[in-house]
Amino acid sequence: MKELKDQALEPCRKDTPRLSVEEQNRLLSDLPQWEIVEADGQRQLKRVFKLKNFAEALALTTRIGALAEAENHHPAILVEYGRVTVRWWTHLIGGLHKNDFIMAARTDALHPS
Repeated sequence: MKELKDQALEPCRKDTPRLSVEEQNRLLSDLPQWEIVEADGQRQLKRVFKLKNFAEALALTTRIGALAEAENHHPAILVEYGRVTVRWWTHLIGGLHKNDFIMAARTDALHPS
């Protein structure tokens, strides 16, 4: 099976079901630095990236933005001095889809720890 980051995103419609908690936990096991959080009543994937300074944080944010634009799937990003917080979820379905886990894996590849 392909690594999560190498899998293709799947088309998603408003009636696409969210992942079950069991499916979320299975996929999360491939993303050890991510956690599932609840925000605004929706389950989301979240990770905080630690960087040396604001310039590095901004550069990572730019790479994440390019990735998001290429796939037309966009996260919430908070940029601070020396850190970037990223949250992925599928707005259309109000929760987590496999695409979010794929994008989280691709985000990790932009900043190997």
